[in-house]
Amino acid sequence: MITRQQCRYEWQVLLLAVGFLTRLPVPADPDFSEAKLNGASRYFPLVGLLVGALAAMIYVAALALFGNSLMAVLLSMLASILITGSFHEDGFADSCDGFGGGWRSEDVLRIMKDSRIGTYGTVGLISVLALKATSLHALPSVGVVVVALLWAHVFSRWVSTSYLVDLHYVRGEGKSKPLATTMPLKHWLYSGAPLLPLLFFIDVYSFISLLVMALLFRWAFAVYLRRRIGGYTGDALGAAQQVVEILVYFAFLL
Repeated sequence: MITRQQCRYEWQVLLLAVGFLTRLPVPADPDFSEAKLNGASRYFPLVGLLVGALAAMIYVAALALFGNSLMAVLLSMLASILITGSFHEDGFADSCDGFGGGWRSEDVLRIMKDSRIGTYGTVGLISVLALKATSLHALPSVGVVVVALLWAHVFSRWVSTSYLVDLHYVRGEGKSKPLATTMPLKHWLYSGAPLLPLLFFIDVYSFISLLVMALLFRWAFAVYLRRRIGGYTGDALGAAQQVVEILVYFAFLL
């Protein structure tokens, strides 16, 4: 039986996850501990559901107000960027600079830690934002856009945290260090629970397409990370989240 104390503990861990992944204000934890901080990763997909829901609300409101689908998509993207503080986009840009500009693993990690954005990061960031905007704008209806946003923000964070299960963390410092450097497989599987209700709003073809693309990317990126740097970094997790988010939009387009 779950006790009131356990519920309170998990609520505080969830708030830590919200505070880490977003700019949303959360109350200070009077009983803060390192164990809570490390456990927050299991709530990342649930935080993604919150971000996706807010982005979807902004999209629907902007579409009703302006009657322009592209403007609504762009405002929705802007809202999600403001909510998260460009957290994952920053990781993607740093990864582009690191893997694009470094040959040895130590060079890749050094470049990733540089707060300045380079050519690879700039081009990569523009490309990923353009792909998000054009793919969302191309979706056939308001309902599909809403479902795609929810799926994208939850599923991408679930896939990105999967690297905590079987890869080693290769950098112990830097602004993009994940809360926990490892995650038991059981906890990762449980963390995907927010996807269950979303299964009722996706057709079989899109679901299968999404699984195939996500599995291929997840496998290929894991192989690439092991070969280039021997494991993962927080920036690499951000890059994975951004790519999988786009793959979700592609799946709804097929």
